[in-house]
Amino acid sequence: QVQLVESGGGLVQPGGSLRLSCAASGTITIFSSKTVYWYRQAPGKQRGLVATITGGGGTNFADSVKGRFTISRDNAKNTVYLQMNSLKPEDTAVYYCKIQGYNYWGQGTQVTVSS
Repeated sequence: QVQLVESGGGLVQPGGSLRLSCAASGTITIFSSKTVYWYRQAPGKQRGLVATITGGGGTNFADSVKGRFTISRDNAKNTVYLQMNSLKPEDTAVYYCKIQGYNYWGQGTQVTVSS
């Protein structure tokens, strides 16, 4: 079994920044080799992929967040981070992480961008 705990969300003004964390625990085989995904789901919308980081550190981003978000990982802590800068109201959503090969979701962390 795998546990994922997302944290770091909150209320921020447009243009602000947040850093989300995804801490993984449980029976994960070689976390450092796994691709980790960040998704988000806004009210009334489907969950969509925001960012990806591979075991080798390669990254990919949705067009809507390119240039504003970065993703990184600390394999010693089984944790992946999503640094979100220049936040916009349309970034408001619940953010979730997921690990390659494991069909588990955490509870998510709410990000609200509003003045």
